[in-house]
Amino acid sequence: MIFKDGVTQKKEVGVIDWMSTLPPERQHAPLWDLAIPGSHDTMSYDLDINSAIIGPTILTKFGKIRWVRKIVKKWGTTQEVNVTEQLDAGVRFLDLRVAHKPDDPDPTRTYFYHGLYTVTDVESALRDINIWAENHSTEILILALSHFKGFNRTVHNHLISFIKGLFGQKLILKTDIPTLNRCWDLQRNVIVSYDADAEVRTHPELRGKIPYYYGDTMDPAKVKKQLSKDLKTAPSNKFFACGLNLTLPENASALKYILRWKSLFVVTLKNLPQLVMWVQRQAQITDLNIVASDFVTQANFISTIIQLNT
Repeated sequence: MIFKDGVTQKKEVGVIDWMSTLPPERQHAPLWDLAIPGSHDTMSYDLDINSAIIGPTILTKFGKIRWVRKIVKKWGTTQEVNVTEQLDAGVRFLDLRVAHKPDDPDPTRTYFYHGLYTVTDVESALRDINIWAENHSTEILILALSHFKGFNRTVHNHLISFIKGLFGQKLILKTDIPTLNRCWDLQRNVIVSYDADAEVRTHPELRGKIPYYYGDTMDPAKVKKQLSKDLKTAPSNKFFACGLNLTLPENASALKYILRWKSLFVVTLKNLPQLVMWVQRQAQITDLNIVASDFVTQANFISTIIQLNT
């Protein structure tokens, strides 16, 4: 048992190479027909307390005040373990929101962000992910890069070139219909979604945006209601993600949650079990593909999603 913010928690221990253990019929199914656990704002465990505040907008002008940055960090942190530990636990979809700092002397260096920038730059984290992919060749990773705050064409070109050079022959082309068996035969195990249409067109290694459905509220009942509605119209022949994450409003009403709860971790730990139970019921009604969550090692989230495949 571990204690954080005064709350008792029990971390889940995942099966590292779970894709290789799926029944044969699932190994022949397109990956968008599988249930795949993902992490929402994957890199937010690494937020930099000394960073400028990027959002919400109402707080950006208070970025020089440390206690304000501490609040942003507590509510912007959506994961408690690093990316390698997430992958070890069974996560296969990574939500990577990237930005270029306007005052960075390096014109192409990029970071992740969620309220604050991360300490770790994008290229360093991608190298760690690449090492994991090399050591777990049966596991297919889906990297969803998005937002691209502060990007220009030069930064895009540099990042795309780096991704293609780093992952190389591990990249699954967007023209492929990826099944586990096909990926294993090709010896490729990395899919990159790059949410910038103009950049994706000329790169066969990059797929476009993966739709991400979420409730956009702190109320778990409203999250479930919105997701139930959205999943009825989810695509049947391409990737889509369903996010269980609770979301603070971007106006002054966020203060009532900040004052009531110590952190996003505390309120998520209270509500994630019921959201995980909802996923089990929803899987009997509609198709599910990627299911993403905050604090993925909690509430048996990962093992529950994996078990939907069997």
